[in-house]
Amino acid sequence: MAQNDGCSINSPVEDQEREENSPLLQKRAEQLSVPPKCCSVRYNLAIMMFFGFAVVYGLRVNLSVAMVAMVNGTSTQPDSNGSKAKECPVSSVTLNSSSQIVDQPDGVPRYPWDSETQGMLLGAFFFGYLFTQVPGGYLSGRFGGSIFLGGGVLCTAVLTLLTPLAAQLGARWLFALRALEGFGEGVTFPAMMAMWACWAPPLERARLMTLSGAGGNFGAFVAFPLTGFICHSLGWPAVFYCCGGAGCLWAVLWFILVSDEPRTHPRISDQEKEYIINSIGSEGGSHGWSVPLLPMLLSVPLWTIIITQMCSNWSYYTLLTSLPTYMDTVLHFDLRQNSFLSALPYLGGWLSSVLSGVIADNLLERKLLGVTAVRKIFTVIGMLLPAGLLVAVGFTGCSGILAVTFLTLSTTIGGASSAGVFMNQIDIAPRYAGILLGITNTFGTVPGVLAPIAVGYLAKDHSLVGWRKVFCVSAGVSALGAFLYTLFGTGKIQSWAVSGDRTETGTEREH
Repeated sequence: MAQNDGCSINSPVEDQEREENSPLLQKRAEQLSVPPKCCSVRYNLAIMMFFGFAVVYGLRVNLSVAMVAMVNGTSTQPDSNGSKAKECPVSSVTLNSSSQIVDQPDGVPRYPWDSETQGMLLGAFFFGYLFTQVPGGYLSGRFGGSIFLGGGVLCTAVLTLLTPLAAQLGARWLFALRALEGFGEGVTFPAMMAMWACWAPPLERARLMTLSGAGGNFGAFVAFPLTGFICHSLGWPAVFYCCGGAGCLWAVLWFILVSDEPRTHPRISDQEKEYIINSIGSEGGSHGWSVPLLPMLLSVPLWTIIITQMCSNWSYYTLLTSLPTYMDTVLHFDLRQNSFLSALPYLGGWLSSVLSGVIADNLLERKLLGVTAVRKIFTVIGMLLPAGLLVAVGFTGCSGILAVTFLTLSTTIGGASSAGVFMNQIDIAPRYAGILLGITNTFGTVPGVLAPIAVGYLAKDHSLVGWRKVFCVSAGVSALGAFLYTLFGTGKIQSWAVSGDRTETGTEREH
């Protein structure tokens, strides 16, 4: 039963009963003339965001691969008997190319950072990332998201250009710089959600949002091998110059081509403008200065999203920041093999996230399932099955082929959650989607801080047992999130998220 103050504490059963009788905006959509998707402004926006988040993740993960070249052996010196460091045999190919890891162009510095220091540096980005999520979402919802998304990428790109200088000054300076990069990049995802609240017709949300968000996996897929190639060919400092330059170039194009909403876009057709505005209705757009903070804080669906995303992000950030280290210190792949194999999982994640968005929207358009059912199905598939595969990775021993296969399958299937919990904010509160994503991403970033540190301690000896603990902990956390979302997740719009003139009808209709 819903409280009078608008705080949703409805049981899943009650939500499901309402959901099965809801029209999913189908009646409204059928009355509108749907403009072509190809070359439309809304899909061009999704493509611009796709490449923007590809740059964002390139800026985020470049240190993960470059770390292999930046430090002496990526770790402290092995035990005197070498048993831990040589638990898995080194292949003859890797032995013959081992100089590729050590050798850098003349004058390129190397640093004696131990595992704990590396873990802190890899997690430093997320210390800053934590603090701008909520302000970014709030301000994007008030003033529009384009300036915050573009500005966040531009600031991060400029700071990335200073990485080699910060590393020379010392680990503390590099930690501070990475934290500042996270501070600048923290506004990007909330700004994206605020923009889609104005641009995404309800029955195209999954397609548009998974297409734009898939840029993250694509960026990781490209950045890992490209970073390895640049490190080997030009030296690790060139990685940060190339990534920073790409970010600056994208930001210029973004500010030229993008508008906050359809009404202000100079090149949109009248047909597409009317379709977007009328299909979204009064539930999208700016939320003004005031937001219903107390109902948000007491909202069970919101807390369910928060906890589930934290659980999912634990395994994602573990792999994003530490997979190259695992490939190097346990499986003994050389730098170029390491970067290519570290990228493979994100290729699968990129493709599956886009495909899941298309399937999810088709299920809604054909009225085969309600929003709650669709979100739960894709969340469970994208979290529970990958958890089992992560456990399998922990027991592959020294088999690089099996480990890479299971990791790739895990991340590929994990992409399905993009059409589940990771877009649930816009279902339950379209008007406040930006600030809600800021809130959920703030909590969801905590694993980005803690996971690399946990890996540094659990696998500090680089043993198979240590990494087995890493993978099993990640799997357990993901399974917990899937279980909680199955019990308490919903796709029903919350009463506190409906504008005053539609409160009575809005709470009974699901999007």
